[in-house]
Amino acid sequence: MPKNALLPRLSRLAVPIMVSNLLQMTYNLVDAWFLGRIGAAAVSAPAMSFSFIMFLAVFGIGFSMAGTTLVSQAYGAGNRDRVDFYASQTVTIVGITGVIAGVIGYFTTPTLLGLLQAPEEAFEYARVYMQIVFAGIPLMFFFFIMQALFHGLGDSLTPLKIQVGTVILNVILDPIFIFGFGPIPSMEVAGAATATVISRSVAAIVAIVVLVRGRRGLRIVPAYLKPNRAAIDQFIEIGLPNSLGQGISALGFTVLQGVVNSFGVAVVAAFGVATRIISLFNMPAIGLSKATAALVGRELGADDPGQARRVVRLSVLSMLALIVPAMTFTFFYGNSLVRFFVDDPEVIAHGATLFRIVSVSVIPFTLFMVINGAFEGGGVTRPVMVLNVLRLWGLRVPLAFLLSAHPSLGANGIWIAMFLSNIITASAGFLWLRRGTWLRKIEIVPQET
Repeated sequence: MPKNALLPRLSRLAVPIMVSNLLQMTYNLVDAWFLGRIGAAAVSAPAMSFSFIMFLAVFGIGFSMAGTTLVSQAYGAGNRDRVDFYASQTVTIVGITGVIAGVIGYFTTPTLLGLLQAPEEAFEYARVYMQIVFAGIPLMFFFFIMQALFHGLGDSLTPLKIQVGTVILNVILDPIFIFGFGPIPSMEVAGAATATVISRSVAAIVAIVVLVRGRRGLRIVPAYLKPNRAAIDQFIEIGLPNSLGQGISALGFTVLQGVVNSFGVAVVAAFGVATRIISLFNMPAIGLSKATAALVGRELGADDPGQARRVVRLSVLSMLALIVPAMTFTFFYGNSLVRFFVDDPEVIAHGATLFRIVSVSVIPFTLFMVINGAFEGGGVTRPVMVLNVLRLWGLRVPLAFLLSAHPSLGANGIWIAMFLSNIITASAGFLWLRRGTWLRKIEIVPQET
């Protein structure tokens, strides 16, 4: 790839991923906006649910990411048969993972909410929301599969087209199921979850059809769906550390949610709305990270580590240009953003303080998110696991417990813990990147004869 062609190629892959991830976030944001019309207890249900849902969903995301790495390196090496092989193995491994995640999540929801000290007035809302979403997770995982595989080929536009249609469907269904329309009764929180599951299920069905038909340069081969031991070992080596790191981190977020819950519904609602707004501004980092992983994988597969380094450097600079204006805005106008979702003075005050403390630290952390793509593209994901665990369990959770217990800090201690964990983790990530261990070409599983 010529040097002057790198930016357009990165942009063509990253921008649709960014837009797709922004649309993905609207599932929760639309739920929050409509549920905010009911009250703080209702809008806190998705907030309390998010961390544990992500704890199980990351296993599907992690193994799908391994599919991206393996497909991109096989594609870079020019081995199209192994592209189809790894795509088929991804379907099998991630599909099974989705069923397991859904079952575990559904049956452990009530116990988990009790352990998290869910406020009494929000407990039932959160239970209903979580169990409905978990029932739909297996189908949701199939969209993860299609996204990951097409990203590995450098095609992020096809998943985006599907995402646009299903987000529009979710926006239409949300008010119908939440407030009722015609013969459909008002379901409130259950309606928000039902609308989300229906929309994601439609995305999954379309994804399955696209993969089976094989019209986009990649196809699922029935003979390759049988689990292959060597491929499974590669998926475990690449996907499991990343999944465990993100999963243990998500569990840390779940414990952190318990600390937040102890301060009452107003703090829960402020935390839920504010963190989702920050997550919305973080979407470009996720898009650039995935694009980086795909392009780094392709360049390493083609034996060009120098170009892989240039991909990473360009991605970091691009993210810096995007995140600085965004976090400057949240720092000064965070209260207005919170008011858009929940017009409650106490919620707005807590949310504004959160933004003032946390916003600056989001800048280096999003750059760290981008460089995770370098580790993933080389299939070296243990650094990602270690740093994610450090961020939550080594820093954020213990600091949140300690600082929030101080009478003069209260909930602000949680926001300070978020600030410190972001800064320290990002610094450690860049130091690890400089070691260059991620510049690795993966040995492709040979075709059986």
